[in-house]
Amino acid sequence: MNRRDGMNYAPTYEAKPVVKPGEFIIAAIALDHGHIYGMCNGLVEAGAVLKWVYDPDEEKVKAFIAKYPGARAAESMNEILEDPEVRLIAAAAIPSERGPLGNKVMAHGKDYFTDKTPFTTLEQLESAKAMATATNQKYMVYFSERLHVESAIYAGQLIRQGAIGRVLQVIGLGPHRLNASSRPEWFFEREKYGGILCDIGSHQIEQFLYYTDCQDAKVVHSKVANYNHSSYPELEDFGDATLVGDNGATQYFRVDWFTPDGLGTWGDGRTMIMGTEGYIELRKYTDVGRSNTTDHVYWVNGEGEHYEHVAGKIGFPFFGELILDCLNRTERAMTQAHVFKAAELCLKAQAQATNLTPNQLK
Repeated sequence: MNRRDGMNYAPTYEAKPVVKPGEFIIAAIALDHGHIYGMCNGLVEAGAVLKWVYDPDEEKVKAFIAKYPGARAAESMNEILEDPEVRLIAAAAIPSERGPLGNKVMAHGKDYFTDKTPFTTLEQLESAKAMATATNQKYMVYFSERLHVESAIYAGQLIRQGAIGRVLQVIGLGPHRLNASSRPEWFFEREKYGGILCDIGSHQIEQFLYYTDCQDAKVVHSKVANYNHSSYPELEDFGDATLVGDNGATQYFRVDWFTPDGLGTWGDGRTMIMGTEGYIELRKYTDVGRSNTTDHVYWVNGEGEHYEHVAGKIGFPFFGELILDCLNRTERAMTQAHVFKAAELCLKAQAQATNLTPNQLK
């Protein structure tokens, strides 16, 4: 796991199967983003059998099979789509292609698990909603900054236990390292990646909905900019937004591509959660100046001041829950409504954002 490269950051954990061998068959297609490895790690550790892989780039397929030697290279995407054994397809396509690909997967009677962001346009979202309803298939999303982060999972457990009372506000900071020379061309094309609020901002909005238990929210204000990367004119290197949930809870988040080279990880991601009876701070990937390790949780409430280093202690229950949801047609891992609402709000935040790029203020 490369802690300095967010695009290829793929957490692992001990295997905790929720199904018997061969009971849940999956495949991987569209290896455009390195998150496909994190997605497959979680599913395989939960007991899924990875039968197939397909991508038109043979080198990507070879690298994937080297990681998952049990997977076979399919000759075409249709070979996977038409295999009745495959229950779920995991994919990390170019963002603008994720929605249409999901529709194709669902139309073939399979559940779909895509990397974030799940869509780049509201039209894609509405199309996927219609297809999910028509087919009764799942359109699930890898919101890794909560689902694959033990401190974020632990925070959810604390909140559900009432440790800080009712959540009133969530502040999310999502800095990322650009590593421009290692990025594919599509990463810098606005139409293909969707914009910074649509892309990495989707993590922040999903967490807000989850921690506050909001079913809906309004984007009050949002901003984007290309402050310091004029050689990539379609890149947005900064974005922020303010939201108000349907229960009155609020959010502010900031995302950016300004992680300095001196940091030992790809981004100093932090989340602050304020409740009526206390607050929580998550230092997800490092504790600057103290420990270059992940998953530090600080919280204060009426019982006192608390700290827990939860790395390796919590695990990643989402993946096992997702497998069981697919088998039982339940929604314990994540509801479809939650997925689509997070997608809708990040698209709206992106669409209405004020552009602060020098000489482009509007």
